Amino acid sequence: MQQPTARDLFRIFSRIGLTSFGGGLSGWLMREFVQDRRWMTEEEFLNGLAISQALPGVNVTNMSIWIGFHLVGPRGAMAGLAGILLPPAVLVVLISVAFALLSGYPLVHVWLAGAAAAAIGLSLSMTITAVRRVRRRILPWALMVLVFVMVAVLRLSLVWVVAIVAPISVALEYARLRREARAR
Repeated sequence: MQQPTARDLFRIFSRIGLTSFGGGLSGWLMREFVQDRRWMTEEEFLNGLAISQALPGVNVTNMSIWIGFHLVGPRGAMAGLAGILLPPAVLVVLISVAFALLSGYPLVHVWLAGAAAAAIGLSLSMTITAVRRVRRRILPWALMVLVFVMVAVLRLSLVWVVAIVAPISVALEYARLRREARAR
């Protein structure tokens, strides 16, 4: 098996940075470096992920630095960071320039409205999938309704919603798990 180079890492992280966004990047990184290329073990990857999540900053950026350093050393860390940040940043700037040049055309606004509708549809699809998986008990449904009311109706900040609902949710689930454990 060939050892990776800083150039390999830059190319891989550039491809990942240019072709993905949002959550799920950790899974992609794991598939790329552990399963497909076998440059690290699953345990090494998960240790790096735990460290990356504990550090301040964006997890995927921290992970690119950690993987690069783990595989190649300081040059690998720089290559991983540059790969995950620079190509996507250049692409965003180019898209912004193109949008500024084309924003006077009505078709661009129609296209953006269509993209916004697609994003809303994807979010709704994810919500429906999550709702289907919620156990058919009253408390999870009550918490979902509470969160909906707090966010959509009362327009509370998500920070407050999480600060209020998360401890309640954790306490209720903890109590349920304790009851189930005692029943066994």
